[in-house]
Amino acid sequence: MIQKTIWRILLVTFVVISGCYNDETAQSVVSKNTLPSGFHPISIDEDDWPWWRGPTHDGIAKYQSVPQRWSEETNIIWKVELPGKGHASPIVVEDRIFLPYANHENSTLSMLCLDRDSGNPLWNKEIHRGPFMHMHKKNSQASATPAWDGSHVFVAFMIDEGIYVTALDRDGSIVWQTRAGNFDSKHGYGSSPVLYKSLVIVNGDNQGTGFLAALDRDTGNIIWKVDRKNNSSFGTPVVATIDGVDQLLLSGHNTVCSYNPESGDLRWQSEGPAATTANTMLWYKGLVFASGGWPEHNLMAVRADGSGEIAWQKGIRSYVPSPVLIGDRLLVVQDANIIRLFDPESGKEFWKERLGRRGYSASPTVVGDVAYLPDETGEVHVFRAGDTFEKISSNKLEGDGMASPVICGDKIFLRTSTHLYCIGQ
Repeated sequence: MIQKTIWRILLVTFVVISGCYNDETAQSVVSKNTLPSGFHPISIDEDDWPWWRGPTHDGIAKYQSVPQRWSEETNIIWKVELPGKGHASPIVVEDRIFLPYANHENSTLSMLCLDRDSGNPLWNKEIHRGPFMHMHKKNSQASATPAWDGSHVFVAFMIDEGIYVTALDRDGSIVWQTRAGNFDSKHGYGSSPVLYKSLVIVNGDNQGTGFLAALDRDTGNIIWKVDRKNNSSFGTPVVATIDGVDQLLLSGHNTVCSYNPESGDLRWQSEGPAATTANTMLWYKGLVFASGGWPEHNLMAVRADGSGEIAWQKGIRSYVPSPVLIGDRLLVVQDANIIRLFDPESGKEFWKERLGRRGYSASPTVVGDVAYLPDETGEVHVFRAGDTFEKISSNKLEGDGMASPVICGDKIFLRTSTHLYCIGQ
């Protein structure tokens, strides 16, 4: 006991000296268990889109020959009317598509599974039933994109004043369900689960008791859980390998934080873009990029070496859409239908364009040097983002557009407010 006490004193002393701990920004560990020694590895196929932002977690699709123009009459392989509402992107794995949705008539939250080739429904599983929690008019009760590990699909919902994570097998049976933490909803929930080794990691930022938690993929047991500030924020964490080190990145609460994804320990933190963020961070070489939109409007590049140094900063509002790399260029989408291209290392701006009839809540998906970006009306803008801007097309289908496009194999899977489309040659 004496040795443990001495060790804790030394540990806190070290963190204070390193500048990662103070009274206002402390990240305290709520619980910590041992990582399981035996777990099934994450297994995905080459042409799958298994989680939010795709296989490489950055919105970049493997280059394929996919259409750059379509309409209700052209290049639509199939179209399926959806049984409920949701902003989550579909995930496309093996021969299946998984898509969460909410039915407001009977207050249910469910997972829909479709056949990848035909769009025919394979199963439809109710996961929760009960009064829905408060959300912003631009949010939905099913905004978190699921994640697939090769045998289970994981989905997170807010219900009953908490965040619940559910694992289902490929045939729709619930394997486990865990309440990751309490959730006091101001504008709803939208953070997607992230898979890392044996863990499924969820962000529970909220105005009550904020948290970040990692659950065992096989059992649902909470392996580690850390406190976050009590303020509503909506970003999805991401694991990036930078200089050989895995870093769990998350912004919000006026900080950019890097955690050890295995333990939840804080690696470093820096001044962040805003009190509230709603997107996913990006990385390039030794830099990480974070943007936020309320109340501050900032885009920031931060050195990921633990120094917390801000390499450059722009006072622009990019709140919901996540940034993406196009080669060695940084594409940033502002909510108010403006797109901008930067040099990621210097912050030099190459161009700025106004595009679309209404704002953006979806994130762009990139194929080669071409970006696919839906605006909130559901019109998908396709453009080449080189050192100069080149508009290719704008394509409108039925329904509004809040979900991000999924591009895998040689198909585009696009969720609108009313339908799921499969677009291809």
